[in-house]
Amino acid sequence: MPAHSLPVPPPAVPATPGTRAAFLTVKDAAEYLGLSPHTLYVWRHRRQGPPSFRMGACGRVMYRRNALDAWIREQERADSRSNPVLNPLGAPLRHKTGRVADA
Repeated sequence: MPAHSLPVPPPAVPATPGTRAAFLTVKDAAEYLGLSPHTLYVWRHRRQGPPSFRMGACGRVMYRRNALDAWIREQERADSRSNPVLNPLGAPLRHKTGRVADA
């Protein structure tokens, strides 16, 4: 056995169907987002939340992984705590003048 051995790579994280597929079921999408499947069903009914679609003859509700990632980024940009541009505490103070602008 040689004195110098190659470093052993860390064990790979076991891939589950929800971690590598391009399309996720409601259950897998909920797990990916850290939400309950019920929340995703309610959001879909209200036309809120990440975009989804029906796939196949049975019309199973599916989510694209890249659409979920894009939706997460939109949520981050819309939140003033993670977007300094939207932080009201960082904006300069605006004073009301009490005047009506000329039309």
